[in-house]
Amino acid sequence: MNFELTLKQKIGQFFFPAVFINDSEENILATEALIKEHTIGGLTFFHSRASAATNYESKNKIVFNDDSYDRLKELVTRYQKCAKVPLLISIDAEWGLAMRVEKTPQYPYAITLGALPLSQKYLVYEVGKQIGLDLKSAGVHYNLAPLADVNNNPNNPVIGYRSFGEDKEKVAIFALEYLRGMSDVGVLGCLKHFPGHGNTNVDSHLGLPVLQETLDDLMQNELYPFIKGIENDVDSIMIGHLAVPALNAGKDTSATLSKPIIEELLREKLGYNGLVISDALNMHSVSNLYDEKGRLEWEAFNAGNDVLCFAENVSEGIQQILKNATPERIDESFNRIVRCKEKVGILQSKIENTGGLNFAKASALNTEIAKYCSTQVIDTVDFKTIQKANADQKLAKLSLYKSAENDFFTTINSELNSPEFEISALDTADVETIGNDLKPFQYVIISLFVPKAKPANNFEIDVQIFDLLSKLLLTKKCIIYVFGNPYVLPLIPNLNKAARLIQVYQDFLEFQINAGQQLITNAACSGTLPVKIVLL
Repeated sequence: MNFELTLKQKIGQFFFPAVFINDSEENILATEALIKEHTIGGLTFFHSRASAATNYESKNKIVFNDDSYDRLKELVTRYQKCAKVPLLISIDAEWGLAMRVEKTPQYPYAITLGALPLSQKYLVYEVGKQIGLDLKSAGVHYNLAPLADVNNNPNNPVIGYRSFGEDKEKVAIFALEYLRGMSDVGVLGCLKHFPGHGNTNVDSHLGLPVLQETLDDLMQNELYPFIKGIENDVDSIMIGHLAVPALNAGKDTSATLSKPIIEELLREKLGYNGLVISDALNMHSVSNLYDEKGRLEWEAFNAGNDVLCFAENVSEGIQQILKNATPERIDESFNRIVRCKEKVGILQSKIENTGGLNFAKASALNTEIAKYCSTQVIDTVDFKTIQKANADQKLAKLSLYKSAENDFFTTINSELNSPEFEISALDTADVETIGNDLKPFQYVIISLFVPKAKPANNFEIDVQIFDLLSKLLLTKKCIIYVFGNPYVLPLIPNLNKAARLIQVYQDFLEFQINAGQQLITNAACSGTLPVKIVLL
């Protein structure tokens, strides 16, 4: 490095406040002042204030802008020009920049990738690589992903589809592939949420989840992917806002603020000496603990975090750390941050945004993933029987939560050009009428496009739709293709009566076309359910 920093400036490097792509000029100027005054180490980008971390609960309208990607690039360049020490720009892009930025490539959720056979793990590597390239094109060198959480609680409100599944070994293998893909193109990764957020039923954005597992329990399951990550020199580990009393002298203290969990378990017992980053410090599980500004930032640093993500009290936090920490402890964290900046090359050369977005590559990759992850759950009917039902005019199609002009139906229409019905929204469809219209048909091909990825309110599926599905499953030969989170399957009454049930996971164009081709060619499915499902 060609610069000398005071102790106070070194502390500034620990702070990664949130910034927003669609912010006002007033807010941007405030961020620039923060960078200049406090020598902060990095920034964490979000789309807008209405959509970031805990802010979504305010129900403020999220305004979408088609030029968000260009705006992100411009802001990164602008903020870097203010920095004495090049900023490490981070973003949470688990399934690509599209998680935060409109009109950018989107890749499948982790639960979808978790359905891939282990023999196709290279596809997870390719996802990590392409996400890394997309981030670098915008000037971002640090992705706060992937999850190493083993999702073993179907009622988890916030992890679920973001986890590779409930098989700890597969989670570890796929997380490492994703990290390797990013690393090979010069982007840092992050395993989260240590010591494991999978078996929780509270959203840590809004409250504090408490895990009752013992250390032995965690070592057998939740900690396994993190241990594998440590063995493979993972760049960073994010600490989750969750309490594990057994690791913390019986106290319900968030892991983010727990020295026994970070210093004793992660550092000493597991031997990790890489970068430790807190989960967002504005999350309500920790943000309301202290009245004194800067106290939360100090407590998080004192517990063992090197990077304070989404820190809201930069000036006060710096003062608290300066007052309470030893120079040796400050240098430990500072040196870890410098090593990460050196690894991605931002200290050695001029920072440039490289390349551009490759939508064609993303689409080809999504097509390949769709081919291998589609999962046959039930299949008791062959395609010739479906063809005969179509010829005898005993076959109909029903699309739920998407128009019947969807790409799945369009693909199968070359072979099965049967009557089509749709319920894209309850206020535009009479469910009872459609149920009556379907009575003459013996076979029904149903495409269920699950409205939401999160399980709240039964994935936003209406009761009337569940009732309709239940009746059809009892009275018809139902061929069901589910585009969405597989945790929806146990919620559908009588689903075990389906003649065919194929789990497709994503509603992307590529996944719909692949599902249609699978149906009309009677191709085998290679995927396996990444979580245990019991059908009603």
